Amino acid sequence: MKTIKKTLVLLIILFSNTIITLNAQEKGFEVRVIGKGEPVLLFPGFTCTGDVWSEAVKELSKTNTCHIFTFAGFGGVKPIKKPWLPKIKESIINYISEKKLENATLIGHSLGGTLGLWLAINNNEFKKVIVVDALPSAGALMIPNFKSEDMVYDNPYNKQLLEMDAEGFEKMATLMSQGMALNKEKHAQIKDWILKSDRETYVYGYTDLLKLDLRTDISKIKIPVTILAATHPYGEETVKKTYTEQYKNLKAYTIKYAKASAHFIMYDQPKWLLNIIKTELE
Repeated sequence: MKTIKKTLVLLIILFSNTIITLNAQEKGFEVRVIGKGEPVLLFPGFTCTGDVWSEAVKELSKTNTCHIFTFAGFGGVKPIKKPWLPKIKESIINYISEKKLENATLIGHSLGGTLGLWLAINNNEFKKVIVVDALPSAGALMIPNFKSEDMVYDNPYNKQLLEMDAEGFEKMATLMSQGMALNKEKHAQIKDWILKSDRETYVYGYTDLLKLDLRTDISKIKIPVTILAATHPYGEETVKKTYTEQYKNLKAYTIKYAKASAHFIMYDQPKWLLNIIKTELE
């Protein structure tokens, strides 16, 4: 009888350890690795896959090892539990450590750019960060009298999004895609990424992004930061005011403004974007 009890206890311990290990290994992303040279980590924006960087990777992979990420819940990558964005960050830190990536450059679009800033706040061993149309606090831009602590998962807007039927969600995705790129040929792709996103990740992940406010903490960044900002639809002067205010605590950075470009600069000004990135990587 004692032997049976010991065996059961051992099985319970083993089973518990297995669950803990699986939870610990919950992956925040899938990654493709292409090319050879100093590492470059490419982060997509919200709902997008790593394919958003395809044209850039064709060139960058000739001189650099490109690690191209697609985050959990998007592009068919298995969703993870909340809090989504902190877990994505933790997974990337673990990936960099496991792969022993040194002197890496972080390139991120939109959410990916904000994530790059967040990673650089706690790690000054990266080579540099290139931010493509992203801010330290999207919430402060979008919400009057913004307070990070007010951003909670359980709110009427999130409930409405979670309950929205497929037809309503597609209409919303259509309007959003049309506003984010001047290149009309890319609207269908942007819309498709939104439609294929896991709904809970779409809702709660965006809450994570709005909650994240790095405007004070970016003062801790000590590596070079290059910011590329789209000027459509608000105009260059308005965009300059927004970026100057949001980045006022970042000690040193270079900023360039993409004329005739909406949020997806890689689709509206691909040559301009690629030339700047290649120069920054030299």
